Amino acid sequence: MKRVYITGRIAALLIACLCGMPVHAAANYQDLTQLRVQVEQFLLSQSAGMPGKVSVSAVAVDSRLKLASCDNLQMSLPPGSKIWGRTSVGVRCNAPQVWTIYVQANVQVMAEYLIAAGPLAQGHIITEQDLAKSQGDLAKLPPGVFTDASQAVGRAVYVPLSAGTVLRQEMLRVLPVVQQGQKVVLNTIGEGFKVSAEGTALSNAGEGQRVKVKVGNGQVVSGLARQGGLIEVIF
Repeated sequence: MKRVYITGRIAALLIACLCGMPVHAAANYQDLTQLRVQVEQFLLSQSAGMPGKVSVSAVAVDSRLKLASCDNLQMSLPPGSKIWGRTSVGVRCNAPQVWTIYVQANVQVMAEYLIAAGPLAQGHIITEQDLAKSQGDLAKLPPGVFTDASQAVGRAVYVPLSAGTVLRQEMLRVLPVVQQGQKVVLNTIGEGFKVSAEGTALSNAGEGQRVKVKVGNGQVVSGLARQGGLIEVIF
């Protein structure tokens, strides 16, 4: 009769199968591929509302990293981290074991932005004819770029600009519709009522900017500056 010899390793496997138990103690590790996907989903949710098309690519987590499987993941942007361009996401496990790692990612925002259609002199008031559009990754541009004509029209050029200059907030200043010390009309608007009173503006303010107004009884009220020396307070 032919004999079959079973090695120790095979025997262990057979016993494990018969007993319905794994050979090694259960080692439940976090799925690092899924973790990367979750980081990308987090950044997409954080960038909701941005102009243009947003795409996110997270750097793969080192496969040598053995993290306990987590039932309670919490993601956040560390202080100082940007929501676009090269950024970092903090990933913390709260249970059953506590651990924290940081995952690097790149957030690309492809959108149209405004450039000067021609040379613009200092003090010039921007009109739609002064504007042209270009397209690219906003993450690679300086902060404060204008993406819509309504953001720039009516502003004054702060320094001379050459044609093709990417327009940013620091280059264009808001013209005040209310001057400090100016007599203004304060309109207080609520459901079913409107009350008007006169007052004095305590600072300069552009269209839609918040400004404080001192009324006749000495009380200081805050409202939104509008054209024609009007201040709007809504309840």
